[in-house]
Amino acid sequence: MSEQHGTPTHLHHGARAGGAAHAGHAGHGPVRGATSWAVAARATLHCLTGCAIGEVLGMVIGTSLGWHTAGTVALSIALAFVFGYALTVRGVLKAGVGFRTALSVALAADTISIAVMEVVDNTAMLTIPGAVHAGVGSWLFWASLAGALALAFVITTPVNRWMISRGRGHALVHAHH
Repeated sequence: MSEQHGTPTHLHHGARAGGAAHAGHAGHGPVRGATSWAVAARATLHCLTGCAIGEVLGMVIGTSLGWHTAGTVALSIALAFVFGYALTVRGVLKAGVGFRTALSVALAADTISIAVMEVVDNTAMLTIPGAVHAGVGSWLFWASLAGALALAFVITTPVNRWMISRGRGHALVHAHH
């Protein structure tokens, strides 16, 4: 298998042969016809899944152990990035690329999206009085976390739509499907 621009040739050309929605992927300019709100929402939901796993896990661990707010938030952010990247790497690996390429795609595709989500949902959690320290048995904790993640989805979707329309973000992942 030969490589072109770090992407396996059969994927580089095969991904574009599947339809007009893939034209422009892999750094060949903006994606046309694939930048609808639905595409952006699916990309955001994919990103939110990994972020939510890490965010919830971090909040549950930090809160259950009685950690200070800063430690709990730091753990949540770190785990959100780990799980967010891991889900993307897993999907790209299924396309038959090597781990280094899959990791590179995940870093390029998800960093801005995860960062925006983490700023939004952690800011929301921190501004809701008592939410972080309410405890995992409290409705306030879970309602605040759910609301914060929903808000992150709403705010991150237009960011992802803008990035996809310019051949960035999740457009890079689609080049490997």
